[in-house]
Amino acid sequence: MGLLVVLATVVVATGILPPASSVALAERVGPVLGFVVAITVVTELAADAGLFSVLSDRLAGWGRRRVWMLWVFVLVLAVLSTIFLSLDTTAVLVTPVVVLLALNAGVSPIPFAIATVWLANTASLLLPISNLTNLLAATEMSGGNAAGFVAVVWAAALVGIVVPVLLLSLLFRRRLRGSYVVPAAAVVRDRRLLLVAGVVVGVLLPLLVSGLPVWIPAAAGAVVLVLAFVLRRRGSALSWRLIPWSPVAIAGALFVLVEALQVNGLSSIVTSVAGTGSSFGALLQLSGLGVLAANGMNNLPAYLVLEPAAAGSSVRLAALLIGVNLGPLITPWASLATLLWHQRVAALGVTVSWPRFIAAGLLAVVVTVPLAVLALWLSAGAP
Repeated sequence: MGLLVVLATVVVATGILPPASSVALAERVGPVLGFVVAITVVTELAADAGLFSVLSDRLAGWGRRRVWMLWVFVLVLAVLSTIFLSLDTTAVLVTPVVVLLALNAGVSPIPFAIATVWLANTASLLLPISNLTNLLAATEMSGGNAAGFVAVVWAAALVGIVVPVLLLSLLFRRRLRGSYVVPAAAVVRDRRLLLVAGVVVGVLLPLLVSGLPVWIPAAAGAVVLVLAFVLRRRGSALSWRLIPWSPVAIAGALFVLVEALQVNGLSSIVTSVAGTGSSFGALLQLSGLGVLAANGMNNLPAYLVLEPAAAGSSVRLAALLIGVNLGPLITPWASLATLLWHQRVAALGVTVSWPRFIAAGLLAVVVTVPLAVLALWLSAGAP
């Protein structure tokens, strides 16, 4: 992280990225990064209030001691969390909830852990708030309007949810049999604080798709929860550690470095290899490049590098999003969500076999991405 920040600072200070371009970049990405900070504060404080622990208890009860029913509820939780609270929230907060739920219930945590990270990536296509890449593309695709964004990507987003769920259920079918022990309910330290957290999250979800700039309701929710914690429980919960310094610094540095490359000629090179047009083959070519770039470096710089090749076409931008959102299932560094997920899983003592992870992810990408591109092409009525 430190090296990226230093390089970005040098690029701006030396004029490699011209001042006018720096200002334009700040105006574009400032609200995006502001949303990331605000929604992280909301989810961290909601988790500290016990909201996710209570939800875990509810899932355990609803599963009626049947592993396959518990599996269904966990899949639904991962999908909804990713769509409405972003893939990083799923990776950071839902992962420990479902892994601990599996461990306490006496069943293998691996299917639940893998399902969480897969769906954190593949379910992140439906709304602008679901993924940082979507927020970057939303303005050009739909003027920042959530309904307009959904109108373009809905079919591909549905594929990105359904196909991985079917693959996961088939892959882990033997581990999803039998029954489990319902773990003891979590102790809620402050029910009023829990109620406030539940209300804030419940009100926030529709506001995030209301058409308002998403950083505004997210920031309001963060302020309400911070005030609630000040009044009800001062202490370690409120600290500067709530702010995701590292992800924000990495994202900001990548924005600067890639923009500098674009200004200095990279966009023309990218455009020459990414093709043109909105035929199925052209969209698949662009999406495939997104998959390769995301797994080669990371999905955020992959989107930024390839964005000029898709500019001016909402369908091509959606195809690029398919590649960089649904594609990062192969390498550990393909998305920040995967890195955050692995940190959480390792801290819980669960070992992931990277060769098996890569092999399963490769299968999922090879099947899911072309089907999602096909769904996009058919729903868009492109030539």
